[in-house]
Amino acid sequence: MADVKMMSQMSGKKGFIAALDQSGGSTPGALRLYGIADSDYHGEEEMFRLMHEMRVRIMTAPAFSGDKVIGAILFEKTMDGEAKGKPVPSYLWEDRGIVPFLKVDKGLAAEENGVQILKPMPDLDALLARAVKKGIFGTKMRSVIANADRAGIAAVVKQQFEVGRQILGHGLVPIIEPEVSIKSPTKQEAEAILRDEIAKELDALPAGEKVMLKLTIPTVADFYKPLVDHKAAARVVALSGGYSRADACEKLSRNHGMIASFSRALTEDLRVAMSDAEFDASLAKTIDEIYTASVVKA
Repeated sequence: MADVKMMSQMSGKKGFIAALDQSGGSTPGALRLYGIADSDYHGEEEMFRLMHEMRVRIMTAPAFSGDKVIGAILFEKTMDGEAKGKPVPSYLWEDRGIVPFLKVDKGLAAEENGVQILKPMPDLDALLARAVKKGIFGTKMRSVIANADRAGIAAVVKQQFEVGRQILGHGLVPIIEPEVSIKSPTKQEAEAILRDEIAKELDALPAGEKVMLKLTIPTVADFYKPLVDHKAAARVVALSGGYSRADACEKLSRNHGMIASFSRALTEDLRVAMSDAEFDASLAKTIDEIYTASVVKA
C-alpha cells in the first residue's frame, strides 16, 4: 500500500517533479552540459561519482524543497547514495518534503513497428523490494514512440501496464512513461492512438488502484485532459522531451492539470564552475519558471 501522506502530495499538491534519473547512456551528455568533459574522468565509477555530486548539489540547494518540487525521480545509484549523511530517499522526504521515485527500466529494445519497448527486467522484483525498504514511493520506466503505428503503440502501452501491475503489487505507484518523440513526423496521430490505448488500460485497473502518467507535451493543448480527469490517474506529468526549458514551459502552461517532470530542462543552466551562490540563484530561477508553468495555466 502506497504511503498515504506521499500519495496525497503527489495527487493534489501544487508543484512539479524533478527528474534526476539520467543513467549510463545519458550521463556523459548531462555531465558535458554541466561543464565536465569526457576527458575529465576515467571509467564508469568516476563518471557516476561526479553525477552524484551534481545531484547532491541540486538536492541540497535552498530552493529545492517540497514547496515547489513535490517529487524527484532517482537513478538506482542515486537511491543507494547519501546526501548530508543520510540515504538520499530519506533526506528528500524527511529533510526536504520531496517524494522519492526510482527509475527502474534497463533501457530500450531496438525499434520495431515504430516504437521501442522496454528491455527485459529480470531482477525487477528484487529491485522493487529494495526500493520499498529505502522509502521509495513510486517508480518510472520509459518507452519511446517514433511513429503512429497502432500495433506498436498498443504493444508499448500493454507492456507498460503489465509492468505497472507488478510494481503496484509491491505497494509502489508506477509512473507509466510512453514518450512520443517530439521529432516524430506523425506526432499528433501517435498521440491520438496513445490516448485511446492508455484510457483502455486505466479503465481496466481494479477499483482504487492508481498509476501516474508521464507524457510528451501534446501537439494540441489539453489533448490529454481526459486522462488527467480519469479516476485511476493519480497525476499526469509532462516530460520536456528535448524542448528547451522556455519552449517546454510555454507549451506546458497551455495544458491544464499537467505538471512538469523535467530533466534536461531543469539543469540546462547549471555549471560546475558556478559559485554556490550563483548555482543556487540559477536553480531557484529555474524552479520558479517550471513551477509557474505547472500551476499557472494560460
